[in-house]
Amino acid sequence: MTDGDGSPTVVIDAYVPAEMASRAERVGVTKARLDTFSTLAMAVLAGAFISLGSAFYTTIITETGMGYGPTRMLGGLAFSLGLILVIVAGAELFTGNTLIVMAWTSRKVTTGQILRNWALVYLGNMVGSLATAALVYYSGQWKGAHSAVGATALSIAAAKLNLGFGEAFLKGMLCNAFVCLAVWLCYGARSVTDKILAIVFPITAFVAMGFEHSVANMYFLPLGIWLSRHQEVVAAAGDTVKTTSMFTTDRFLLYNLLPVTLGNIIGGSVMVGWFYWFIFLRPSRRPQKHGDGK
Repeated sequence: MTDGDGSPTVVIDAYVPAEMASRAERVGVTKARLDTFSTLAMAVLAGAFISLGSAFYTTIITETGMGYGPTRMLGGLAFSLGLILVIVAGAELFTGNTLIVMAWTSRKVTTGQILRNWALVYLGNMVGSLATAALVYYSGQWKGAHSAVGATALSIAAAKLNLGFGEAFLKGMLCNAFVCLAVWLCYGARSVTDKILAIVFPITAFVAMGFEHSVANMYFLPLGIWLSRHQEVVAAAGDTVKTTSMFTTDRFLLYNLLPVTLGNIIGGSVMVGWFYWFIFLRPSRRPQKHGDGK
């Protein structure tokens, strides 16, 4: 931008919500039209980024001795690394991409385009998460603090696998409401610092409250399944893991990932995306274009 005499000016005010809605809509169109190979590559990165945040979270909450609330808050701050990398470095994350529904509701994206994006990004996120989980597992990072890090990872997985279908679904809804609010706040940002600050509080909140993120679970649960084969890790986990029989691929996919994914879709697309579309982008709210009267 320039001022009256042609010299450049710097705008530091955040975008207002109506402008954020227009930005979200434009980004949704761009994401939906991105070519297949770029979409997949960026989705693999996002899966890896969220998994790195998950590994950081696991390490940070191990043996803190701080009590439930402070430990969860500290872990949430660590987990925020994942979405910071996604937003600032650039990647395609399934949970955040549920906001494409804003462009779809405005009929700027077809049903086929949004479903194609979600499918490709979900697949890429899964590949990135599994690859990162394998790297963490075979690197032996979980052996830290005499396998206490591995015990923490196993306990996290056990708690997730013990959720009922409805509980996992609702925790998935609430999680992605927070994630998409973080992404939404980033549309108001003008700098990297703005984006990081916008991300930290919503992500810390959902992690501290124990809500469920499908892409993070693509890392946590496979790692837990692999660690359940190590008796020293199971022993270190203590009463948090009463049996290893729950650590199966079927239970991971059907009892956790499926309901959490469905909940994530509703939480992001309806609780955040559709509501902000209705407030700012529905036809009666858009500026009307008029002719010149000729």
